[in-house]
Amino acid sequence: MITFSLQSGSSGNSVYVEAGDVRLLFDAGISAREAQGRMARHGRDIRQVTALILSHEHGDHSRCASTWHRLFRFPIYLTPLTHRALGHALKRTHDLRYFLAGGTLEFGPVRVHTLRTPHDAVDGVAFVVECDNRRLGIFSDLGNPFDGLRAALSMCDAAYLESNYDPAMLMNSAYSPQLKARICGAQGHLSNGEAAELVNARSGPPLQWLSLAHLSEHNNHPELALSTHRALLGDRVPLGIASRDAVSPLMSVC
Repeated sequence: MITFSLQSGSSGNSVYVEAGDVRLLFDAGISAREAQGRMARHGRDIRQVTALILSHEHGDHSRCASTWHRLFRFPIYLTPLTHRALGHALKRTHDLRYFLAGGTLEFGPVRVHTLRTPHDAVDGVAFVVECDNRRLGIFSDLGNPFDGLRAALSMCDAAYLESNYDPAMLMNSAYSPQLKARICGAQGHLSNGEAAELVNARSGPPLQWLSLAHLSEHNNHPELALSTHRALLGDRVPLGIASRDAVSPLMSVC
């Protein structure tokens, strides 16, 4: 299995996963031009993508889905409630395919397990992509470290994991009290410490790698996220960052 993040953060999100002839994109929060160019940097043609799968309706994950669909002609998979929430934004799409949160999608030898999250979306999901007994987690916009997340992470060989904010930076930021409460609340995002504790408590063999995702522009920075994780994990897990504004390195799950 091969993967890279096209971009990760509040300005836009998308992850590419390839296994054999199956090529999947998760979320469509960046422009078609950016997506096409970032795919090309790793020698991939976005027009050969099998499907686009949406995690939820928030704009940083879905705003360009309709444009991608019209230009690149792949189907969009989403839950019925997410479709309803997006409404007008998908009116010009003609190949929408539904799944239920908690269900599994199958693309030849690839299975995509979906996991309902408590994030403040109408029907948000995270993903575990499985092929040849290898599993990759795509865990973002999670709300809180819920029990199902712990179990799913323990199943994975590698993962993208939200590490959104540093609590001290958030509390001292210029954000409104309401926005601060939303971010650190039970339906918001995981802090660096919460994400690190999840990985530290994980059972099973060590992760092949962990890519820290969805870092806040104003309430986090890569060095702080990495140092928080290393303080708990040491050198047990190779760590990386899914960039807010660039394609990440190509990584494998083997």
